[in-house]
Amino acid sequence: MISRITTALKSRRNELDGNEKGFTLIELLVVVIIIGILAAIAIPVYMGIQNNAKDSAVKQDLSSAKTAVIAYYTDNPTATTAPVLMTGLTTNGYTPSDGVTLTYGTAPTTGGTTFCITGTRTSGTKSFHVTDTSGVEDGACGAAATP
Repeated sequence: MISRITTALKSRRNELDGNEKGFTLIELLVVVIIIGILAAIAIPVYMGIQNNAKDSAVKQDLSSAKTAVIAYYTDNPTATTAPVLMTGLTTNGYTPSDGVTLTYGTAPTTGGTTFCITGTRTSGTKSFHVTDTSGVEDGACGAAATP
């Protein structure tokens, strides 16, 4: 009788072992490590792409602001004060982007002949500028280009 019970227990154990499914702890750890390595590679690349997009928004705002300042002085050739950046140019086609700040390095004079506008993003330190005679360039007005 004991031999029959022992035989029945052995066969039951064999059935249970054959039906168990799943991953071992080591297999799960290997997968977690691989995911961690991929994340360590992908996250810095993603952050760089985000920063490039934010810089592009600043450059686009500067180009639009330059066009709007020129349009302002075309519409108001006798104006003696510069239009207010960010809000005063909306009637001339400029729409500010979120997270972008524009300031005058050199405010336009009567007729808008000479001006420089500096643009920065609120989440970074890199700045760009545009003048009445040039396109968007790196660095603030009157400063050397930033790396």
